[in-house]
Amino acid sequence: MKKEEVYTTTYSDFEEAKRALFSYISSIGYLTPQEFEDLSREEIA
Repeated sequence: MKKEEVYTTTYSDFEEAKRALFSYISSIGYLTPQEFEDLSREEIA
């Protein structure tokens, strides 16, 4: 997910990148990407 957000998006400036990353972090409940993936796997199993 993080790679999809960061590496596939071109930002016009630092502030735009910062806003997008804060939005991404809040969208996964302020968890680390690993914690989010672990929880997702537990829900599927």
